[in-house]
Amino acid sequence: MLPQRTLKTLTRAVGVGLHGGQRVELTLRPAQPDTGIVFRRVDLPEPVDIPVSAEAVTDTRLASTISNGGAKVHTVEHLMSACAGLGLDNLYIDITAEEVPILDGSSSSFVFLLQSAGIVAQNAPRRFVRVLKPIEIREGEGENVKWARLAPYHGYKLSFEIDFAHRVVDSTGQRVEFDLGLGNYQRDIARARTFGFTKDVEMMRANGLALGGGMDNAIVMDDYRVLNAEGLRYGDEFAKHKILDAMGDLYLLGKPMLAAYSAFRSGHALNNKLLRALLAQRDAWEVVTFEDERQAPAGFGQLARAW
Repeated sequence: MLPQRTLKTLTRAVGVGLHGGQRVELTLRPAQPDTGIVFRRVDLPEPVDIPVSAEAVTDTRLASTISNGGAKVHTVEHLMSACAGLGLDNLYIDITAEEVPILDGSSSSFVFLLQSAGIVAQNAPRRFVRVLKPIEIREGEGENVKWARLAPYHGYKLSFEIDFAHRVVDSTGQRVEFDLGLGNYQRDIARARTFGFTKDVEMMRANGLALGGGMDNAIVMDDYRVLNAEGLRYGDEFAKHKILDAMGDLYLLGKPMLAAYSAFRSGHALNNKLLRALLAQRDAWEVVTFEDERQAPAGFGQLARAW
């Protein structure tokens, strides 16, 4: 049996939210089989659980936000990406504010936290959503077109092409493909940071956003160059961060996916619309388990190593 996974023990982190700039404490705790990933707002008068699901996404401006009634958690995609990359199925995430801390702007700090806690197999089969036929969401026309697509694939791979018409971004790799079963998420994707342009940062701060952002947790560019002294972590870091985001957005489905995702200029909104379109077409997917681990896609049976 290919089993579900959770943490061996709890782990904690403290940081600031990218947009709100608030101090945030996270406690990541083990959860029973079939719990899924559940955010818990422990700062409220009565703690509120927010289980992840495509339908729980209520805002996709600048980040993915999930809600349960009036309780919200913003900017969940980097932590969710780390969970997807490490194959975590069940987890409680206690949080003391309404935004996940940005940490270094990538998912590598979350990967470190999760692996430090240890990842263990559970006595329940891992359930996958297997895509049976192509689903595509397309918006805009001509130079403004953007699209995202899911297609059948025995495994999980993602390809993303960016187009920012910016001299710094255009000088780097524009397209990345990553296969979760064949690649190494920690090495190949997790260190890619979020990025922004000085002119946009100034505008966002004037509107009360990006208050916790800076060059210690984002790539910042003016019209001509990257302003971070250390430069880029990957030659195609911009495109790789889009893969990182997409993995987090798609893991909000609530189960790992067996599919090939491809996208051009997609973002949080289009990714969520793609999930909702998939779920709405009931003959386009099925839930599967693997009683014989050898029938699972390559690499899916291996537990992530502990740090």
